[in-house]
Amino acid sequence: MGTAIITSQLSKDYGQGRGLNDLSLTVTEGEIFGFLGPNGAGKTTTIRLLMGLIRPTHGTATLFGHDCWTDAVALKHMVGYIPGDLPAFGGMRGHDVINYVAGMRRDADLSFATSLAERFELDLRMRYREYSRGNKQKLAIVLAFMHHPRLLILDEPTGGLDPLNQMEFRKLVHEVIAKGATIFLSSHILAEVEETCDHIGIIRNGSLVQVTELDTLRSMQRKAVTITFEHEVPVKQLAGIASINDLVTTETSATFTISGAFGPLIDALNGAHVREFTSHEPTLEEIFLSLYGTK
Repeated sequence: MGTAIITSQLSKDYGQGRGLNDLSLTVTEGEIFGFLGPNGAGKTTTIRLLMGLIRPTHGTATLFGHDCWTDAVALKHMVGYIPGDLPAFGGMRGHDVINYVAGMRRDADLSFATSLAERFELDLRMRYREYSRGNKQKLAIVLAFMHHPRLLILDEPTGGLDPLNQMEFRKLVHEVIAKGATIFLSSHILAEVEETCDHIGIIRNGSLVQVTELDTLRSMQRKAVTITFEHEVPVKQLAGIASINDLVTTETSATFTISGAFGPLIDALNGAHVREFTSHEPTLEEIFLSLYGTK
């Protein structure tokens, strides 16, 4: 396998410590690379640099060996792009937007675009300004995929989509990967990352913290738990569980985070009168803030 993306000390200085700092990473052809981090970490700046929309302060970036700035026009034929901020097409109808973009690209597959719209139940007869946030996102997906790009650079691609359409998007991703495409994906949706990505790059405050495989990311997760008891909280039993952190109790409730299996917790609750037990996986932002702090 060759390399789809290579960056070397890629930087963008916006001043006052904001921007991107010496990003060096490699994305292999045929993989789905998840690029993750809290808001403001530098994900969108990286994507705009890769798309040649802004120029770096220093450093280099190439897509399939082509420079992202000097070869920007040629690269547009190889790349499908979903921006974080969707463009506005005003009163144009959905099919007019597709034809307009296809006319500029000259390599779009209009029959495939129509099938994608049908697949995501997008009414192309409606005017763009009449679309909901989700329907605008569906149109962005159609525009990004309709020319069968070799590389897809996607900034929060499922924002505004309902769970069914998020699932359909993940199916589409696996289909294009099976045909040899490469995907660089920025997302906050943990299920999207778990079901699609091969490797994960974690960025914080403009700097790459680490590149890891998906299994490592899963091991980072802690579940948030809230338990309400009929009577008093068994504080000593809960405090004695090594996998529990951030324990906060009231007279009849306990909240905490837990890593690993629930077995020790269940054993500790033996004999306690539990009225309600809830748990949920943290968002990616919560994971990153717990791992790397806010300072």
